[in-house]
Amino acid sequence: MNGILIVNKEKDYTSRDVVNKLIKILNTKKIGHTGTLDPIATGVLVVTIGKATKLCDLLTSEYKEYIATMKLGIETDTLDITGSITKEEDYNITEDQIKEVLNSFLGNSMQEVPLYSAIKVNGKKLYEYARKNIKIELPKREINIKKIDLISYKDDLITFKCLVSKGTYIRSLIRDIAYKLNTVATMTKLIRTKQGIFNIEDSYTIDDIASNNYKIISYEEALSNYEIINIDDNLYKQVSNGAIIPKIFKNDKALIKYKDTIIAIYQTYDKDITKAKPYIML
Repeated sequence: MNGILIVNKEKDYTSRDVVNKLIKILNTKKIGHTGTLDPIATGVLVVTIGKATKLCDLLTSEYKEYIATMKLGIETDTLDITGSITKEEDYNITEDQIKEVLNSFLGNSMQEVPLYSAIKVNGKKLYEYARKNIKIELPKREINIKKIDLISYKDDLITFKCLVSKGTYIRSLIRDIAYKLNTVATMTKLIRTKQGIFNIEDSYTIDDIASNNYKIISYEEALSNYEIINIDDNLYKQVSNGAIIPKIFKNDKALIKYKDTIIAIYQTYDKDITKAKPYIML
């Protein structure tokens, strides 16, 4: 079995929990995923099966859409409601102020990653430092927010939808939104509604999959934005051996197809742009 499966991850499951369950259900050990969701989060988890595990880097580069809810007035060590409260502050905020602050995050910015995360510093994951109460300077990374819109503001809860680049931490975004509103906040709910072309409407729960109610997405569907090049027997021999071939596609990368099967992804050869070299063999 080779392809992509869109899972609707349930709350309190880690992404690894989902993979472990699928290994048993689908009876294959070759399963991966393309973007970790915290246990508190639900929604789209793109799972790769068989040779499709080689596609993880291509699939993780896409934008992700989330619906997030933040609770005003408290901040926790984990930046979500599962953590211990570290700050409490009053607030006096209007809906117009929230909209203005949300809009200020559009475009590129630098984001400090959460202390409780798997980002490595000096060979150790940040949460390992946190658990041992070791102070460390948190790294920053550039993020891009393409869209961000207020959904609702009621009592002490703000819910918003955002479309963000790879590597964006919504917990950190919520922290920074609160700071701009001159208060603190923590994440109480997070739903990933979209990753690239994959929508939550097209996802399956673990129970669905266990009941054999699911669809495997092909390479062509998953990478529909890539050009497809059909090759003949002669070129097939070269491609199957991972040879450098004449570049017969327009963009940097293309799917190579032989007799109705995608067998490789080729990319422009850096030493000669008129030629192409293997990027992934499938």
